[in-house]
Amino acid sequence: MSVWDNLTGQQDAIATLRAAASTDPGNSAMTHSWLITGPPGSGRSNLAYAFAAALLGDNEDDETTRRQVAARTHPDLAVLSTERVIITIDEVRTLVSASQFSPSVGRYRVVVIEDADRMTERTSNLLLKALEEPPPRTVWILCAPSEADLIPTIRSRVRSVRLRMPAVADVAALLESRDGVDAATATIAAREAQSHIGMALRLATNPEARARRRQTLQTALGIRSVSDAVVAAGTLLAVAGDDAKAITEERDAQERESALRSLGVAPGGTVPPALRSQLRALEDDQKRRATRSLRDGIDRIMVDLLSLYRDVLLLQLGVDEEPINESIRPDLDAAASASTPATTLAVMDAISLARRRIESNVAPALALEAMLVAISRHSTR
Repeated sequence: MSVWDNLTGQQDAIATLRAAASTDPGNSAMTHSWLITGPPGSGRSNLAYAFAAALLGDNEDDETTRRQVAARTHPDLAVLSTERVIITIDEVRTLVSASQFSPSVGRYRVVVIEDADRMTERTSNLLLKALEEPPPRTVWILCAPSEADLIPTIRSRVRSVRLRMPAVADVAALLESRDGVDAATATIAAREAQSHIGMALRLATNPEARARRRQTLQTALGIRSVSDAVVAAGTLLAVAGDDAKAITEERDAQERESALRSLGVAPGGTVPPALRSQLRALEDDQKRRATRSLRDGIDRIMVDLLSLYRDVLLLQLGVDEEPINESIRPDLDAAASASTPATTLAVMDAISLARRRIESNVAPALALEAMLVAISRHSTR
């Protein structure tokens, strides 16, 4: 099995990285620092780790290396994947120190930074120094939504590989072949996730996630007044909270169990006072992850709402294209006939404004209320 097999819809990017990882004598396609960009769900980190496995293995079919990279246990692989809103300077400083060592078993030492756009300018400047004078066999792989998310001096020192959003058919085919999802469910999930691979998998395999998404759409369609909007804001916050909890709860429990086991504490046993600080540090990390997961959940709601009103607008304009939310087609038809394209565009503007406000650290509850009040003003009474 090749390291590239579970990637979909990115043939050009794969060809570029495959050429760079080649062991052929005189390979001129390789460079010491890379930036993989693409919209959320396009598979940036998946491609980064496939590239890492190709660089670290004897060949792209090296199963042992592929498994080690997937488990993040390869001795020549260093990874920074934050659960916080920002990547701290201490995290990057530690990574830069690790990048100075020579590889122990592979051809290269590979350093992967997911969400490199979460670095502050000061942190980015620390990384810049490492990119300017890297050891000869160290390779940096950064991931970010776009080149513009990084400072210009870093952009000038990396080779960029741009990903596109894979087609619905490609994502559905991946869910079928990799995860055993039936064809109909895979297609619906891929369409409703708008080709976001991770979200498509959740929708295809988790009935509760599908129910929460449908509740989001029905809540927005039911708004007719300001009071409806206020109630709906609370409902959507609760939906986002439930979604975030579903994502983090199981992982938190597994991490705590693993930590207790490594500390030698039996299940259900009392944690000695000397060890409690380590558990508190874990709990603090989990709280930060829960905060980020909630923000991500709220943003997913916004994306789903934009897809809803995009469908309504296309129906109003008579565009012959299958709606993203075909499963609620009667509701879409009713909404399209009850308003005009101008009011639908105004609603979409309100949703986009709410996303920008939340990104600027406006309280999500306030941003949601303002957005839904704007929707109520454009709804037919």
